[in-house]
Amino acid sequence: MAQILVVDDSSTVRGEVSEFLKKNGLNVATAVDGRDGLTKLKSDPQIKLIVSDVNMPNMDGLTMAEKIRSELNNTSVNIVMLTTENSPLMKERGKAAGIKGWIVKPFNGNAVLATFRKLAGA
Repeated sequence: MAQILVVDDSSTVRGEVSEFLKKNGLNVATAVDGRDGLTKLKSDPQIKLIVSDVNMPNMDGLTMAEKIRSELNNTSVNIVMLTTENSPLMKERGKAAGIKGWIVKPFNGNAVLATFRKLAGA
């Protein structure tokens, strides 16, 4: 069972983020897009933090976050966006969906590790 779910359509980013977190003692699962992320979240009640890209095929990260809050009625999982997007409109949409943080790529694990640990309850 995972504490953190990393959702990104880029296998490179998914691997980089998940390996960094695993090396730092966190349990991590991965998903290839928002649709896959929803499925993984439904099947693993131990997930406390989702780190997600915004732009992905099938279902983007913001739509996934909105569905987590509305369709799954899950307000307890923490969601952080890790993306190249820096649009104020997208950030506002994320805030409305209960996003806890917005990190602009590239990923700097050391800068966010303490925050990720806290949000994952580790």
